[in-house]
Amino acid sequence: MSSFTHFNEQGRAKMVDISDKGETVRTAVAKGSIQVNKEIYDGIQQGTMKKGDVLAVAQVAGIMAAKNTSQWIPMCHPLSLSGVNIHFDWETSESEYTLHIEASVKTKGSTGVEMEALTAVSATALTIYDMCKAVDKGMIIGENYLLEKTGGKNGDFKR
Repeated sequence: MSSFTHFNEQGRAKMVDISDKGETVRTAVAKGSIQVNKEIYDGIQQGTMKKGDVLAVAQVAGIMAAKNTSQWIPMCHPLSLSGVNIHFDWETSESEYTLHIEASVKTKGSTGVEMEALTAVSATALTIYDMCKAVDKGMIIGENYLLEKTGGKNGDFKR
């Protein structure tokens, strides 16, 4: 079992010790999406959804989720984040309305922020779903994925 980083000598789960790792600036960008119907699209765009400003609330939820990732993902270290930013971009056609979500997270520390960026995107999409489900429960939360990351011993990654 010693070859697995998240198991101790008894084969039980452990959080990896990162105290010997050097601090570097680390960034991560994750993307996701949620597909909605025209009524929801119009309601978000016109600010007429009954629960309020959907994108403002979802943006705050994404930031909060990034800050609290270690409470959601058991082996994640609690991190001091330097910045979290959520961007939205609509893609529409005659019959499809997709909101693309991008979360950028930054820290200076001993471990990366990929999970924080992915958690931010997920919580943002879930919050949009929650705020709009009274109108339509058929929304589709799309693929969530890491777009890029920088810093750390494994170097940079770009999809």
